[in-house]
Formats: sequence, C-alpha cells, structure tokens
Amino acid sequence: MEHWKITIEVGNRCYAEGDWVQARELYLQALAEAQVLFGRWADHDMAVAAFVISHHNLADLHLMLGQPEEAAENLCASHERLLQTLADDSLAEGLRTAAMHHSRRTYLELLQFIAEHGAFPRTDRLLGAPQRHAWRQRAGASAPGRHYH
Repeated sequence: MEHWKITIEVGNRCYAEGDWVQARELYLQALAEAQVLFGRWADHDMAVAAFVISHHNLADLHLMLGQPEEAAENLCASHERLLQTLADDSLAEGLRTAAMHHSRRTYLELLQFIAEHGAFPRTDRLLGAPQRHAWRQRAGASAPGRHYH
C-alpha cells in the first residue's frame, strides 16, 4: 500500500504542476496497483479507498483536459465495481462494508458530475436517466464538492 500512496502523491504533484502526461501515467499505475490490492489487502477500507481515489484522480485529470466523457467512464467504473462488490456474498464482509461506505460517496460524486457536465451513455446506463432527473429536482445545486483525493 505504501507504494500506491507514493505513486498517488507524486501523481498529485505532477497534476498540480501541470505535467498532465506524467500525472496520467502515475494515476494509471496507481489504479493498476489498487486493482490488484482490491480484496487482497488486509485493510479493506484502505484498499477500497485506493481504488476509488485512483479512479477519481483520473476523472479529475480528464476534466482538466476537457475530456468529460473519459471522466465519466472513470467515475462509473469506480461506482460500478463497488456495487458489484456489494452484491457478491462470497466476498469478505469487511470488503463489502468498505464498498458500501465508499459507494455512498461515489454515487454523490456521479450525481454532481452529471449536474455539472451532463449525462453520458455510461452514466445513464449505470444510474438510469429517470432516477438521475429525480435527484436533480430534489437536490438543486447544493451538491458537495467533487474532490476525493
């Protein structure tokens, strides 16, 4: 897990300095490592957080580059994996609990993303357009900030 943390931190520095290519490379490395750790790391909450943070950092980078559909893909991939984890009774209870905890945040992040950038095919498939429109009417513009670093 320490290697993942260092990779994310260096990626965040590159992002802050505007080195988008290197930031993307590091975020992709961090995501690959988080995918391997997911379900295998003893601290389930940290493993799930690493997975989510990796996807969300990539989403933020894609937004910075003017690629909202790519951002949506990362946000959806993160949320969808957590939903799959919740539905899999063969997985450890601690992992499923961590997935539940983080899925609340990934869901809100997706809803806010849609409110700010519009829907894309994958967001509509994952969340369903009627559900999304109902949330928008209830929530208005008072959704929380997007950053999950």
